Amino acid sequence: MGLFDKFRKGLQKSRESMWGKFSKLFSGRKLDDALFEEMEEILIAADTGVDTALWLVERVRNLVKETKLTDPEGLPKLLEQAMKEALSGADSAMKTAEQGPTLYLVVGVNGVGKTTTIGKLAHHFKSEGKKVLLAAGDTFRAAAIEQLLEWGQRVGCDVIRHSPGSDPAAVVFDAIAAANSRKADIILCDTAGRLHNKANLMAELEKIYKVAGRELPGAPHEVLLVLDGTTGQNALSQAKVFGEVVQVSGIVVTKLDGTAKGGVVLPIVREYNIPVKWVGLGEKMDDLEPFRPEWFAEAICQP
Repeated sequence: MGLFDKFRKGLQKSRESMWGKFSKLFSGRKLDDALFEEMEEILIAADTGVDTALWLVERVRNLVKETKLTDPEGLPKLLEQAMKEALSGADSAMKTAEQGPTLYLVVGVNGVGKTTTIGKLAHHFKSEGKKVLLAAGDTFRAAAIEQLLEWGQRVGCDVIRHSPGSDPAAVVFDAIAAANSRKADIILCDTAGRLHNKANLMAELEKIYKVAGRELPGAPHEVLLVLDGTTGQNALSQAKVFGEVVQVSGIVVTKLDGTAKGGVVLPIVREYNIPVKWVGLGEKMDDLEPFRPEWFAEAICQP
């Protein structure tokens, strides 16, 4: 299966949810205000959010005028173009250190698939021939440390850990020292996700930032926020809150294959100006893929 086919398969539920309604809407209708209003309702129901739905429909209206379209069956292609424009800032390229190890900090609330994402990222980078080190920075939960150890064994990566309740910044300090001595290319750092105590989380992440930047120039090179695609608009609120706590540089949207709410990717990029860098399209170890905006738009809009 090619990568585009993998995208199509992973986004099948989102496509069917949106396309099934669009195919009825565009068949035998006039290009009038009522049609565009129904188009807005379908997009909102597909978790694109109100602001982005209105933006997309307005852009499609303008494209109709520019192309002098008269047949509603040409609207999916224009919607695809509008989606590509909305996602144009979603550069999936990952920043890397100019020299020495690259450190990626992974953040997100518990239950979104954060530790699993770290394991899949480790698998991806190892498959590229890189040496990867994992840092168990979520010391708040013993289960998170155990889960990361399991992933380390599955992927074949060393895991730097301390006892539960210890200082996460100390784990990051030791991980950087270990990466330097073991000539590792990538450090993937897990973090706590307890948003119910935002002040503590903010202080913890600020300390990690300070230690990482002091011990490894330019670190963290990426701060990846993991969001569960099945939660729809709740993912947007998490992006907003974490954006207030830490400088998020990229988004990982997990479980897209299990949801009809894939439209949430659009407002994340357009309204928060944070690129989606990775998407989870299945449960297997190699089902985490770099995000490709044009493939996303095509997979959603083409029947």
